[in-house]
Amino acid sequence: MKPLVLINVVGLTPALLAHAPRLGKLNARPLAGVFPAVTMTAQATLLTGLSPAQHGVVGNSWYWRQLGEVRNWVQSNALLPEPLYRAAATVARRHSKPFSCAKMFWWFNQGSGCDFSATPKPHYGSDGSKEFDIQTVPDDLALELKAELGPFPFQAFWGPRAGLASSEWIARATASVMRRKHPTLSMCYLPHLDYDLQRFGSQADVKRLVREVDDCAALVLDAAAEQGATVLVVSEYGITPVNQPVYLNRELRRAGMLRVRRGPFGEMLDTHDSRAFAVCDHQCAHVYVRDEGDVPRIAEILGALQGVGRVLDREAQAELAINHPNAGELVLLSERKSWFAYPYWLDDDFAPDFARSVDIHRKPGYDPCELFMAGSNAAAGATLLRKKIGLRYRFRTCPLDASIVKGSHGLPPQDPQQGAVIASTEELPDKVAMQEVKALALGMMEQA
Repeated sequence: MKPLVLINVVGLTPALLAHAPRLGKLNARPLAGVFPAVTMTAQATLLTGLSPAQHGVVGNSWYWRQLGEVRNWVQSNALLPEPLYRAAATVARRHSKPFSCAKMFWWFNQGSGCDFSATPKPHYGSDGSKEFDIQTVPDDLALELKAELGPFPFQAFWGPRAGLASSEWIARATASVMRRKHPTLSMCYLPHLDYDLQRFGSQADVKRLVREVDDCAALVLDAAAEQGATVLVVSEYGITPVNQPVYLNRELRRAGMLRVRRGPFGEMLDTHDSRAFAVCDHQCAHVYVRDEGDVPRIAEILGALQGVGRVLDREAQAELAINHPNAGELVLLSERKSWFAYPYWLDDDFAPDFARSVDIHRKPGYDPCELFMAGSNAAAGATLLRKKIGLRYRFRTCPLDASIVKGSHGLPPQDPQQGAVIASTEELPDKVAMQEVKALALGMMEQA
């Protein structure tokens, strides 16, 4: 099979390629995306060739009804029906050809069965402590990469210090694995554009950011050229300017639909006894309604809010291929300049303790405020010192004011030039949809 390098440059659009000297040389097309245009949903479709209505990954977060819990950023590969790398391995066996895959920081990495993989994975102590690290297959790969490149800059992957260092490290790690392990399929995830475009929107230094991520991609492109590999570049979505957060859960609480439990660590969302609540994910929200009879009233309440663009019931969800049992009884789309913020408390004095922290797994929805810094560096340093000497600690770095967020995504793009992109060293069809990328990649590997 012919080697293939699949690079996911998050946030890259056809329009932005004009600022990318290396990536801009590839054959490029707009890539018709999926709804919601968010990381996990897009990657699930890219890897399986299925729509959200088929694979069930309806966002970065959704409510698991059997557990009564909102789960965010689930990494299990078991969520994906026959992803690209397993399909490629099957094809290789059928033709008695060798195949191996290196999956570097793409999602759904745990249990993927890939020969080589790396993903961010902290260690959690029983006392609540956390140590940042990566998890790799094989285990020794982490030691090899850290010996060559230094520790993975975890704080640069997400949080107030998220930035270029994480994408640089991932690109160098991918190139290293390609040169030393020679996988048939190499997959690289570069998140750099995701950060400042959400922080600053139209005020971000877009040309600089694109040049920086282009430099990262160039490290992988050079390794691909050395091996004579085909290159396929994709993105998941484009990021658009926003200026208005919409607080769906606060409105549901005022209407008596959402319940909380107040305790020593603030108010916690009570999913079991709430009649309705929203799992907010950028410009999409899944609204879970306990009793079907409440659906029309809740649709009316939320549809009247400024910043809500559309309210989809079960029947209407089929239009956007989001009609899966994991979806909410209602699915909401924001207006173009708005996005959905998760907070459900009405008084910041009763905000849950995790609200002021970078805590992607406990918040019942996505929180881009984690990209900003509240308080001083000195205060954060003092908290870090408590952690280092083994005392109990709680970082309070995350602002509660969602109006500071200036970029978001999730809606289908109005202009294909501002949406997802696909580019390659090979010729591409005139039109490509995310559901077709898996078959396209398989075909590129079968050319040899």
